[in-house]
Amino acid sequence: MRVAWLECATGISGDMTLAALIDAGVDRQAIQDAITSLNLPDVSLRVETVVKGGFRSTQVFVDHPEQHAHRHMSDIRRILDAATLTDSQRQLADRLFLAIAESEARVHGSTVDKVHFHEVGAVDSIVDIVGAAVGFDLLNADQIVCNFIPTGRGFVNIDHGICPIPAPGTAEILKGIPLTDVPIDAELTTPTGAAIVSTLADRFGPMPAMTIEQVGYGAGTMTFPQRANILRLFVGQATVDVDTELVTLLETNLDDVTAEVIGYTRDRLMQAGALDVYTTAIQMKKDRPAVILSVLTTPELRGQMETILFEETGTLGIRRQLIERSTQHRDIVSVTTPWGDISGKRSWRTGQTARFAPEFEDCARVAEEHGVPIRDVYRAAESAYLKSSESDKLPVPQKSGSSSPVDDHHHDHSHDGHSHDHDHH
Repeated sequence: MRVAWLECATGISGDMTLAALIDAGVDRQAIQDAITSLNLPDVSLRVETVVKGGFRSTQVFVDHPEQHAHRHMSDIRRILDAATLTDSQRQLADRLFLAIAESEARVHGSTVDKVHFHEVGAVDSIVDIVGAAVGFDLLNADQIVCNFIPTGRGFVNIDHGICPIPAPGTAEILKGIPLTDVPIDAELTTPTGAAIVSTLADRFGPMPAMTIEQVGYGAGTMTFPQRANILRLFVGQATVDVDTELVTLLETNLDDVTAEVIGYTRDRLMQAGALDVYTTAIQMKKDRPAVILSVLTTPELRGQMETILFEETGTLGIRRQLIERSTQHRDIVSVTTPWGDISGKRSWRTGQTARFAPEFEDCARVAEEHGVPIRDVYRAAESAYLKSSESDKLPVPQKSGSSSPVDDHHHDHSHDGHSHDHDHH
């Protein structure tokens, strides 16, 4: 399996991502051709080799005349529709822009159709996003992993005044994504960078087990003391199965908690996003009967799960370990039977045939409404699935948390008296 790992040591932006893709060997001319096909007047991509913090890296610059266009999502889509892009490239670029528009709409109490793209609707940001979409499509990675995201510290100056980092739009995009603190007073992760990781990353964590084939170095525009402002992109072959993921197992021994409290705690954990919660009967010292309460969760939700365990059970300690698990892709599909539609869960492993399991609640409802045995409903649903087109098409699983930011107002970011582009760092 071909895997890519984004090491965002000093955050991530659109231009750093595009530079890292080119440095990792993605066809530069194909990206140039795609950008040219956007038909943006007098716009060109300039790629240079620079030394950042003592390390050779690639930096990209978008040369364009001064412009003050405030674009809507419809304007962006017209540009994308007219460009010479493959369907997958156009769809990925659209998802990136849409994530940003949805985020800004939430921040400003507006709608996707009404929000204006300002920084992210500017020419250089359009080039960064489209170039990144084309680059990742050409990279053809089966899985994209990203380390925890540093947002930076301090404040940025916008039209509405001083704004803490991360800016509201960026924070919306980063919902559900694990963050980390890097002690730099600057905006490290931009809206475009946040949209890229939230839309593309399959999971977040350390470098996966892989054999490295290429390493791309994408330089940012800012210079930090004692830190190289570089985004690294590792590309290679995974040494574990494609359907393997990292999860966190939390466990605590309980001998003084009632069954009702354990049940309530389980409900809270599941509502908070736990993958699974279960108990195991054990005996503790002095032969006291007890249970192990086990919680399976994603690594980024570990802290939230531990807080619930401490609050609800009063336990004095929680064991935790990071483990691998093999999974199947899954989604929900609907089939039509003689008694009505039945939904069910479709699951499959990479390269294998999918299986379909009808939902019990739907089958029970149909059986009761029509007075037929539930086993006949199950068989009809399974037969309908085998005859439907759903059994032949397996979608590419969508990444979770794909939201992002853009304004219906102009952001003029500046630092120390100079202009600061919100989508480059």
